[in-house]
This record gives sequence, structure tokens and C-alpha cells, in this order.
Amino acid sequence: MPPIRFAIIDDNILTCLGLQQVLGRFLPPFAEVVVCESFEVLQNQENLDFQHFFVSSRIYFEHVQFFRNNPHKSIVLVAGDMIINGVFTLNVCQSEATLIRDLMTLQSKGHGMRYLMEKQSGQGGQVLSAREIEVAVLLSKGYINKEIADQLQISVTTVISHRKNIMEKLGARSIADIIIYSVVNGFVSIEELKPSMD
Repeated sequence: MPPIRFAIIDDNILTCLGLQQVLGRFLPPFAEVVVCESFEVLQNQENLDFQHFFVSSRIYFEHVQFFRNNPHKSIVLVAGDMIINGVFTLNVCQSEATLIRDLMTLQSKGHGMRYLMEKQSGQGGQVLSAREIEVAVLLSKGYINKEIADQLQISVTTVISHRKNIMEKLGARSIADIIIYSVVNGFVSIEELKPSMD
């Protein structure tokens, strides 16, 4: 199968690397994320057949005709709640968990991002217990340890122990991986995810 290609076009290398890492957690192994620090670097690619262009707002406006010709492929990277008519935007100045929630929302709106979330967490084959699933769902919904303990009528220490076990079983590096796992496996819907306060 030929690789599915995504392009990140931004002169801020930290934004590019951060988004590349986040996308890598969603995408199947045959996907490729190409980082371009300018529009010219993008144009010099041998193949411009990308599933999506994640493009900085500055580069988007400088080359608006190109991206307007690819409206279903273009996602503009913005800082804050900037809205651009006729194009999807993604706020890159937020926590990782919130960024992942926003990517999932884009995917659920049918923005052609069917390849996102094909790679599931927990490839180790270990299955979460019923209690661990309850904790994972509450973590995904944005509850903190104390709130989870109160809701499940267990101690905070027990919540922390469950959280550690979940992270180990899923091979998770952060709460974002737990969110992905919970949504992909149908334990929580995207509508139930609340914005993170971090």
C-alpha cells in the first residue's frame, strides 16, 4: 500500500515537530508526515499528493489560492480561537490533550481524516480491567484524581494506582494516549470530552 502523506507547512520548527509527534500517535505505520519550513519547500516535493496540508496562517494567507483550491485538504494552524471562513483551523497553542481532542473533532466531522486514529494504543495486547476502563473514561473526560476517587468511591491512592496500570498496559506516555484509546475503543464519545484546563 502506498504511504498516506500529510504535510506540515510552518516556519516554526517547534510547532512542526510537536504536531508531527502528535500525528504520529494517531496514524498507521504506513503514513508519512512531511515537514516543510516554507511553501517553496512544499512545492519542491516530487509528489504533492497529500491527504492534508497543516499550514501556518501566515503561509496560508501568502499562498491562499493554492490552499483554497484544496479546501478539504487544508487545515490552518492558528494561535487561539481565530476563525477563517471556508477552512478548518487548529489551535496549536494549547495543551496536548486539548489538541488531540480538536483533531478527533475534525475527524468526527468527516473532514476526510479517516486515517487518524487507525493506530490504537495498547498494542501490547493487555486488556484493561472493568475498573481501569472506568478510570480511563473519567480521565478522558477531564476529571482529576480526587474527582475520580469521589465518583467511584475509592481512595485517591487507588486511582493513582489504576492510572499507573493503565499507562503501563497501553504503553501510554500521557493522558492524550488514554483519550485516544478511550475514543477509538468506543468507551467515550468525542462529544463527552471536555476542554482541558492545562
